[in-house]
Amino acid sequence: MQYDVIIIGAGPGGYVCAIRCAQLGFKTAVIEKRKTLGGTCLNVGCIPSKALLDSSEHFHNAQKNFAAHGIKISAPKVDLAQMIKRKDEVVEQTTGGIDYLMKKNKIDVLYGTGSFIDANTIQVKGDKTTQVTGKHIVIATGSAPIAPPAFNYDANRVITSTEALEITTLPKSMVIIGGGVIGLELGSVYARIGTKVTVIEYQDRLIPGMDKDLAKELQRSMKKLGVDFKLKHMVTKVEGLKTKAKVEFKKRDGEELQSIDADYCLIAIGRKAYTDQLGLDKIGIKVDDRGRIEVDNHLATNVPNVYAIGDVIKGAMLAHKAEEEGVVLAELLAGQKPHIDYNLIPGVVYTWPEVSGVGQTEEQLKESGRAYKVGKFPMRALGRSRASMDIEGLIKVLADKETDELLGVHMIGARAADLIMEAVALMEFRASAEDMSRICHPHPTYSEAVKEAALAATDNRALHN
Repeated sequence: MQYDVIIIGAGPGGYVCAIRCAQLGFKTAVIEKRKTLGGTCLNVGCIPSKALLDSSEHFHNAQKNFAAHGIKISAPKVDLAQMIKRKDEVVEQTTGGIDYLMKKNKIDVLYGTGSFIDANTIQVKGDKTTQVTGKHIVIATGSAPIAPPAFNYDANRVITSTEALEITTLPKSMVIIGGGVIGLELGSVYARIGTKVTVIEYQDRLIPGMDKDLAKELQRSMKKLGVDFKLKHMVTKVEGLKTKAKVEFKKRDGEELQSIDADYCLIAIGRKAYTDQLGLDKIGIKVDDRGRIEVDNHLATNVPNVYAIGDVIKGAMLAHKAEEEGVVLAELLAGQKPHIDYNLIPGVVYTWPEVSGVGQTEEQLKESGRAYKVGKFPMRALGRSRASMDIEGLIKVLADKETDELLGVHMIGARAADLIMEAVALMEFRASAEDMSRICHPHPTYSEAVKEAALAATDNRALHN
């Protein structure tokens, strides 16, 4: 079969790229090795983890906050198997929606593992082996969890995020290696429902890459859930036993070994580009020292008519980044001239309070030597936050000291994942902090904190702080 575009991988980048290609008139096919579409994100990542985050937050509120709202109930109990069942139903509905979109847009779906025969021919090895050819080939195979040999990953007691989404009996304890987004999201799920969670992080802070003020606030919040943090520590060995995991670790600049036993050890130290079995060497595609496929500003590899998007190339490993690249690439193939501003791709951590940020962090501005000003506003100063009992967190606005242009906006608080889009939209049009502060925000809403932080960055004139 001959196609205009063949996309290997049906995650957010791949399936969105396929839809846009089809909309633009290309005869399109996607190749997917899973039995369901949606990739890591929809099957074992973004969507299922958010389902569990919401379920565990409901339990936490019932246990800790209902009484203050005048709601009297008997002590709630966790039915983890039902939480997992609901999560599976959400995943099934969502991946089924992608099936519908493929049919609606007349995109052929080929199930199996795709690999290069040559630059225009792909072998698909599934229930049967076939070959397809395409004018353009897009690699969108995503990423996989990093599990160093010393950690002895066994998918039983030493697990990754994939297995952490399938536990049906409530663990008494869990050690999480890594204080990044995945570790903290899953750590908050289990901490809320009664698991004793210990996070071991090599760096001196959590969520590296996000603004440091947010990391401090998030650590303070998660400590209230009972999470124990061991920052500036390194894991030396992990052993998975029949009923537990044993973790050895030490201070990163020390020698004395410590040990901790837990029901599970979750490895959450990051992800790596998934390019196994693609046969990249057959066509000479270049990769960098971290195994990521090298592309130019048009997402093209060094091999003509072969492209790559999403987690397999440099940049943040985010579903929405992959989606944007998928759309941009489709439009480039159609002769259009779209553009992505990678500085304006927001990052989100779906703990509660939520964490989000866009643009430059204060640390990055200091490192670059750019003159800036800061405006901060605490969520506890909002009437809306007090009404909902969501008083943790803050909004932080960074603006150019001379021009007042917004350089970065960072927040931790209720609905921060949604609130960040105001900053993204304004920064897309190079707005100033005063522009942000002059917009009329509805009262009472969490968004008022954004206005107040912008006022604080504009001549330090917040109204309610």
